[in-house]
Amino acid sequence: MAFICPEEIEQYAEEHSSSLHPLLEELIEFTYKNTDLPQMLTGRVEGNFLKMLVEISGAKRVLEIGTFTGFSALMMAQGLPEEGELITIEINPEYADMAKSFIERAPWGNKIKLLVGDAKNLLEEFEEESFDVIFIDADKSAYPFYYEKCVKLVKKGGIIAIDNALWEGKVLEPPDNRSKAIAQMNEMIKEDPRVDKVLLTVRDGIFLVRRKM
Repeated sequence: MAFICPEEIEQYAEEHSSSLHPLLEELIEFTYKNTDLPQMLTGRVEGNFLKMLVEISGAKRVLEIGTFTGFSALMMAQGLPEEGELITIEINPEYADMAKSFIERAPWGNKIKLLVGDAKNLLEEFEEESFDVIFIDADKSAYPFYYEKCVKLVKKGGIIAIDNALWEGKVLEPPDNRSKAIAQMNEMIKEDPRVDKVLLTVRDGIFLVRRKM
């Protein structure tokens, strides 16, 4: 994955961000050794960003679409209070098993509920305004669907964070269906009066959205 910032700046940002729990460092190493697409890992800077977002928002209930090997779920769950809950959805059973093995070892893993299946179907099970924070990092071609569904699932005043919103810059002139879907979602958010929004140049772009109505 190409970062929006130069690699040396990304490295500098990592070095000046909070250190990770040893289990999370182990998870990063495991992911790079045992998966074909380790670049899908959220990473240290964005992981710390998500954890802090959960903490400063006072969130008690978080939804994540796209678990991969569990790094971002574990980061965000650290920011939840003891009674908090994070529900994460993963369509790939192999990735889900990897994530589960680390979640079960984490001292704070009891806050996490992992669901295996298609998020398009599982999202129908939740009531509107169910979550304080939602993180979307899954099938890019489904981003417009995920956004529209999640803006109803997040509480008023709640936050949605959407990863890969700049998609290595391909959103400027989308060359394929995934790029076009992300660009379409970005335009949907830009024109959506229900939300305040800011598109951040963190890693591969994070669209930060706050529901106001």
